[in-house]
Amino acid sequence: QCTDGYEWDPVRQQCKDIDECDIVPDACKGGMKCVNHYGGYLCLPKTAQIIVNNEQPQQETPAAEGVGAAANAAATSSTGTGGVAASGMAASGVVPGGGFVASAAAEVQTGRNNFVIRRNPADPQRMPANPSHRIQCATGYEQSEHNVCQDIDECRTSSYLCQYQCVNEPGKFSCMCPQGYQVVRGRTCQDINECETTNECREDEMCWNYHGGFRCYPRNPCQDPYVLTSENRCVCPVSNAMCRELPQSIVYKYMSIRSDRSVPSDIFQIQATTIYANTINTFRIKSGNENGEFYLRQTSPVSAMLVLVKSLSGPREYIVDLEMLTVNSIGTFRTSSVLRLTIIVGPFSF
Repeated sequence: QCTDGYEWDPVRQQCKDIDECDIVPDACKGGMKCVNHYGGYLCLPKTAQIIVNNEQPQQETPAAEGVGAAANAAATSSTGTGGVAASGMAASGVVPGGGFVASAAAEVQTGRNNFVIRRNPADPQRMPANPSHRIQCATGYEQSEHNVCQDIDECRTSSYLCQYQCVNEPGKFSCMCPQGYQVVRGRTCQDINECETTNECREDEMCWNYHGGFRCYPRNPCQDPYVLTSENRCVCPVSNAMCRELPQSIVYKYMSIRSDRSVPSDIFQIQATTIYANTINTFRIKSGNENGEFYLRQTSPVSAMLVLVKSLSGPREYIVDLEMLTVNSIGTFRTSSVLRLTIIVGPFSF
């Protein structure tokens, strides 16, 4: 692990200094210029003449508190006419004018307009004694071990930020939804009604929207010997001998439910449209319930409720025939009608 202000060089197999002036945006404020230093940087006037002295100082002066709001430097003496010599800048120390130095022993001498920087790079693999420097990062960023602002990956901090998928971006995050859905309120997914926007259904087809997509169904679903009498209603003519053993009518209905819906759950009600005197109606699931996902509960003499008793995962389509048998009290009259219910289970639970 390298000291703050350094990073590992895999080629040279050692820690190397980070040039904060190159990577930190607006490192110095107030018209100051940035000067890179071992383990940190300095902010100096743009007109300053800088003399870099790489000689090893003979003696290091321990750092003391008292320069700047968060400084770790010692103002040791006055020089010349109003100049200041600050010796022994400690790790993460703040120098006048801004910036910070992360090396263990650096010396900055200031005169009227001359700055002499004595560079003494500390062992970058030795952690500094006082790594207390803090920098102010914008929202969505945090201070890294190298004392630079790095992006916070919000998507890794919580799995509840987005209903479907979280996408990390510099300084922020955004939410994505699967195909067939749109993002609402920034984080949740809402089904797109393709039947109201765009679809590929032909003129002889009707568009049916479901959670996550749409399907096209024939406007005339009737099959011989049934004939279409009204929308989605097929009747078998009594004049046709084949109709004697068939349901009098078949009504086509469509519905959509979300994947993994809680059970038991009432999902669809069937009701008689014609009521005969002195008759008894019974209801049953004629087909489409081979695995026992549904149950039909009669709620009145003329109605029944389809109940989902097993959780369903989509995308999947179920076609369930619900039959109503009608007989008179003396058994001389019998008829039946079927409601063919197409249930489309969406691919997600939203």
